[in-house]
Amino acid sequence: MKRGGEQYIIEMKIWHGNEYNSRGEMQLVGYLEEYHKKTGYMIRFNLNKNKQIGVHEIVIGDKMLIEAVV
Repeated sequence: MKRGGEQYIIEMKIWHGNEYNSRGEMQLVGYLEEYHKKTGYMIRFNLNKNKQIGVHEIVIGDKMLIEAVV
C-alpha cells in the first residue's frame, strides 16, 4: 500500500498453527526483501477461544515484523 509517497508491506493471515504461522512470517520477509524494506506488518486473525490478542515485534534477520493478533 502506498500513501503519501511511503510504501507499507502488509500481510493478513488466519491462524492455522505454528508451522503455517512461520511460513506466513517468511512470506512477509520475502516481500520485504523484494521491496527493499526493513519493516513489515502482519494482521493475524485467530479464532481460538484462548488466544492472546495484542501487538508484538518479531525480528527475523535484519527485518522487523510488527504482528497484531486479533
